[in-house]
Amino acid sequence: MQFKDVLGQKAAIEQLKVSYEHERTAHAQIFVGPEGAGGLALALAYSQYLLCEKNESGIADACGQCNACKKVQRNIHPDLHFSYPNIDSKAVSSDHIKEWRKMLEEKGPYVNMNDWLFYLGANNQRGNINKRECVDIVRKFSFTRVEGRFKILLLWMPEYLDKEGNRLLKLIEEPEPNTVFLLVAERAELILNTILSRCQLLKLPALDDELIAEALVQEGVPTQTAKEVAYLSEGNYRKAKQLASGQNQEEQQLGQAFAGWLRACYQGRGPMVYWVEQFVTGKHPKEGKKGSKTGRKEQLLFLEYGLFFLRELSLLQAGFPPSGLRLSAQDQKAAQGLAKLLPLPAIDKLQQLFNDHLYFIERNAHPKVLFLDLSIKIHRIFKPL
Repeated sequence: MQFKDVLGQKAAIEQLKVSYEHERTAHAQIFVGPEGAGGLALALAYSQYLLCEKNESGIADACGQCNACKKVQRNIHPDLHFSYPNIDSKAVSSDHIKEWRKMLEEKGPYVNMNDWLFYLGANNQRGNINKRECVDIVRKFSFTRVEGRFKILLLWMPEYLDKEGNRLLKLIEEPEPNTVFLLVAERAELILNTILSRCQLLKLPALDDELIAEALVQEGVPTQTAKEVAYLSEGNYRKAKQLASGQNQEEQQLGQAFAGWLRACYQGRGPMVYWVEQFVTGKHPKEGKKGSKTGRKEQLLFLEYGLFFLRELSLLQAGFPPSGLRLSAQDQKAAQGLAKLLPLPAIDKLQQLFNDHLYFIERNAHPKVLFLDLSIKIHRIFKPL
């Protein structure tokens, strides 16, 4: 991948090129940007730029033709190493390099953690970067470069480094000459402070709607559809591509489930308890309906969607026109109905509740107890005692 293939991020690209031209390339950098902003795409393009055989003293972009560029494009360059979360505590990244290359080939660099877990075949398992992976990184970077001017580690999602990440501190502080560590993250606040403080931070903004629409049009999406999809995507190119291809069924299902939950919470008692039981276990205790139970990943996604919906609902309450909300037509209708029941102070309380319960889920709280507790609190917001 070359810089010209990265959507937007012109300021970040220029900063990286200028630092290289003045021989001030930082040996440890963190690219932080929201999902779909292109952090991984930029890291791949920057790696190719550094390893390009024609880039002696600074060029506009990697040539894309030399042997080094071709190897980076196929993700097989011997001096470009990848690290990413795994679901097996005994595995290291090299054990899943085939899946990694397949994901980048099929999906491109605009991916998220759920995409990667799918390629790993995860079943309600949470990825992490474990002790063995950290030890393996230290081992790899104890050897000299093979053929490039730089030896690069591209570590995707450092948020999943637990305390074992401190094993990398000495490597980051005292690297071998021409060693570059590129960390690609979505949430800087979840990265170990000991790692964060030793790296140069490069913040990447969400993509402009116009830029996303233009990219979609180039892929064959009708202009009007591209504009509508770009607006709904919130600067997330991955989400925009899913919406444009009609593959964003996950969010549609989340919207329907979320609206159904709020209806059950408003009714209270039986409907609320039955909804929680069906959501968590997949079985409706009264009607005998059977569905798939939800794991921690789905529960996190559900509450994260809820926060997004509440943010749009607060805009509606503040006088924003319904057509301007970043919601589908169906969710806009649901928001207009809820606006009659939830004033801004109530929405603020719900947002705080959702944030608290997201924290509890991440720490393995019992899902049935958690969602029942949350449902009761929502009912009391709808109908105060």
